[in-house]
Amino acid sequence: MMEDFDEIYEEEEEEEEDEDRAAEEQLLKYAPDPVVVRGSGHVTVFGLSNKFESEFPSALTGKVAPEEFKASINRVNGCLRKTLPVNVRWLLCGCLCCCCTLGFSLWPVICLSKRTRRSLEKLLEWENTRLYHKLCLHWILSKRKCETNNMMEYVILIEFLPKIPIFRPD
Repeated sequence: MMEDFDEIYEEEEEEEEDEDRAAEEQLLKYAPDPVVVRGSGHVTVFGLSNKFESEFPSALTGKVAPEEFKASINRVNGCLRKTLPVNVRWLLCGCLCCCCTLGFSLWPVICLSKRTRRSLEKLLEWENTRLYHKLCLHWILSKRKCETNNMMEYVILIEFLPKIPIFRPD
């Protein structure tokens, strides 16, 4: 008798999960395309530009204040301003010594670039929890193919999160 009850309970859970998954897929299908904020700097190290465009995208009108967007981009650009000059110096040193060290002189700049990406990802996550998740937006650092050539670049994607109704029992 108890075994039958467990089977019914498991079937109900599976049906609920299938319904939730279908509803989420339906919401994502009609979500607008993410906004892409491309690098606009004159120096790029391993696909990461030294500056992101601070011009307010028209797709975000009514979703976030232009001042908040600009402040967030300025914080990202500030992080890049602190870390990328060091990466460039190490890259130049690594290239000069590359033949003598059999390529090992490039490891420091690879590690520093990874650290820069991680610090940007942490900053974007902080921005998300501070403001953007409340506005149903999600900022992520993403690697994309350049529009002009076959190189890869890092861009900031601003995704629109679906508004999921919260049911509160009375």
